[in-house]
Amino acid sequence: MTAVSIKELDLPISGMTCASCAGRVEKALAAAPGVRSVSVNLATETARVTGEAGLSANALAAVVRKAGYDVPTHEYTLAIGGMTCASCAGRVEKALAAVPGVLSASVNLATERASVTVAGDETDMARLAAAVTKAGYEASAADAPAGAGASTASATPTTSAAASRQLSEPSQIAISAALTLPLLAPMVLEVFGVHLMLPAWLQWALATPVQFWIGARFYRAAWKALLARTGNMDLLVALGTSAAYGLSLYLWLTQPGGMMNLYFEAASVVITLVRLGKWLEARAKRQTTEAIRALQSLRPETARVRSGTTWREVPAAALKVGDEVQVRPGERIPMDGVILEGGTHVDESMLTGESLPISKGPGEKVIGGAVNGEGLFVARTSAVGTESTLARIIRAVEDAQAAKAPIQRLVDQVSAVFVPAIVAIAAVTCIGWWLAGAGWSTAIINAVAVLVIACPCALGLATPTAIMAGTGVAARHGILIKDAEALELLHGVQVVAFDKTGTLTVGHPRLAAHVAADGDHQRLLALAAAVQQGSEHPLARAMRDAAQADNIAPLPAQDMKAVPGYGVTAVVDGQPLALGNERMLDQHGISVAPLREQARAQEQGGATVSWLASIGSSPALIGMLAFGDAVKPESRQAVERLHALGVRTVMLTGDNQGAADHIGRELGIDEVHAQVLPQAKGVVIAELRKAGKRVAMVGDGINDAPALASADVGVAMGSGTDVAMQTAGVTLMRGDPRLLVDAIDISRRTYSNIRQNLFWAFIFNLVGVPLAAFGLLNPMIAGAAMAFSSVSVVSNALRLKRWRPAQHD
Repeated sequence: MTAVSIKELDLPISGMTCASCAGRVEKALAAAPGVRSVSVNLATETARVTGEAGLSANALAAVVRKAGYDVPTHEYTLAIGGMTCASCAGRVEKALAAVPGVLSASVNLATERASVTVAGDETDMARLAAAVTKAGYEASAADAPAGAGASTASATPTTSAAASRQLSEPSQIAISAALTLPLLAPMVLEVFGVHLMLPAWLQWALATPVQFWIGARFYRAAWKALLARTGNMDLLVALGTSAAYGLSLYLWLTQPGGMMNLYFEAASVVITLVRLGKWLEARAKRQTTEAIRALQSLRPETARVRSGTTWREVPAAALKVGDEVQVRPGERIPMDGVILEGGTHVDESMLTGESLPISKGPGEKVIGGAVNGEGLFVARTSAVGTESTLARIIRAVEDAQAAKAPIQRLVDQVSAVFVPAIVAIAAVTCIGWWLAGAGWSTAIINAVAVLVIACPCALGLATPTAIMAGTGVAARHGILIKDAEALELLHGVQVVAFDKTGTLTVGHPRLAAHVAADGDHQRLLALAAAVQQGSEHPLARAMRDAAQADNIAPLPAQDMKAVPGYGVTAVVDGQPLALGNERMLDQHGISVAPLREQARAQEQGGATVSWLASIGSSPALIGMLAFGDAVKPESRQAVERLHALGVRTVMLTGDNQGAADHIGRELGIDEVHAQVLPQAKGVVIAELRKAGKRVAMVGDGINDAPALASADVGVAMGSGTDVAMQTAGVTLMRGDPRLLVDAIDISRRTYSNIRQNLFWAFIFNLVGVPLAAFGLLNPMIAGAAMAFSSVSVVSNALRLKRWRPAQHD
């Protein structure tokens, strides 16, 4: 009977408050597949699980969460060195996933980064790095920003430390080329009828430094792969070139003085071309991270802070919330803040994509990294460091570039078996040619061509490079795509659901009309302003502004309570009041019939109607208030462009049906849902998805968060709340709905680019390997083709950098 290996996992558990909680967790874990025994310790809040070798910490964490508890997690980011192809990335990922406590691991070949989620804080960086080292690669904490780190690491990803101290990568390639050209010259001259054969000893003398000095990195990496019982691109190159070099050496030593065909030049040309290809590939990869580096360069080094009556210069990193900072004309703003004194125009193009400078004055917000125009101003710091807008933008772009798109799963599956399959095909090729009577020389050279033509690099780079280029250029134009999945899903969106207020409309309503049931309009305004005085809702601000404009002093109010989806209640002058929509008054049995005609007229004109009523011992209607909110000039163009793309439009709003229909008709919206409660917005989205449609939801408020989470892709307006932006997969940094259409466009172009890259990467191997196996490619052409494939994939991805949003008139 075969023994089954046992695995032990320790999981931290949060949310347990009593022994019965521990019992429920224990019972849930014990029922999980592969679990042998479970012991839950309430005091230490941990669970020790023993089970079969395939036991997954991620699966167990899902079981705990389903039981109503949680597994605290910690995120690590590692810089990985030594990866050369998709097979390498897959092995590093597998090694990290096997570390006890690791819930998930994702390795990005293009950025040379690994993102690891562990249960709790017990799995330290040293254990993760040790697992990577054991797999044959290098790992360190990724302290530098992802963009910078990736570009640095990629510059010489596989050059040994000793060699890099002596000569740079271009210098080594130049020396390799200089030694290889004399070997290649006789073949070139043969075409022109010039017959020249270098002595065998000279060929050996030229080829040996290339094979064992310039090509040393292939042997080192191949040896590490063998120790880890895996294979990679370096193993294919090392096997192929060693076979050609070894065959040439054997023929020279066994046939002294005779005219013979040697293959020293094939081995040298392959090494030179592959090294050149990897260097060109690294240069191209650095260009995909330009967006990150450009954003990082926006951070100024210093700031002038008010210190009593004087100004002193301090490092920008030392700024604190509440500091008053002076910004001179032409300088970059060092922090997020609110202007206290002065006025200016601010260029926010690198952050929001807004092409024209924006006028700013006292009370208005400024963003760190933007360029001050002609005026000097003083602003109070509201956010610094990792909480600043610039830092969040950089973090969002880094996260998107580090993540894997769902389409990458196919590549990972192919990469896992790629190198073993190629080695097997090469062996079959060699034996087949020998059995066919071609001789060992021909058999080995054809097998070498198979080993060299195969390129897992192109497969590994096809998806991440396109994502890096696409998300980077989108960020430069004010479109933040938070993850690769959102980018992939956005291209196939069939329905776009819009929130109304602040998304399709300006979001700054004004009081358009008010009618008091008893004719006392002044008291209606006074009571309504009192009820709303503690609220930041746009309608509340409009109410207070109207009362202030009529010189009405606000009355004191107590016990103010917001009722989501309905309105607000408060006690004013001892009188309980309710201000909200008609549903709210229905709950209190109050009829709006006396003012229904006036309200209907306002609704037909696009106004939003609120009702004020007394809800005390004698419930009664006090009055009607109508608020008007102008439609954004850009909204109609956004809807028209969506229709041109074949996308259906839906509007969700808590407003009454009349106001919603008016806006819908004005903008050409296909489907309007009015009087929708916040939680019901998510229900509408779910129904659209059940109908088989891929849905994007666009909103800007807290009440849009459930719908944003329910949609296939949530899109938040950057002018909205932080909650909406955190829930959404895409953030539009300007309150312009046309940016959504641009986001769909860049998503479609990026996804198309990924498919092009994968097509050529797959076709290259599907066509190239059989040609080499049948003797139709010599190793030198195979080496050139291998180098070209990776460079072409990255170069194709870089075409996305030329993308520009549609002209917004």
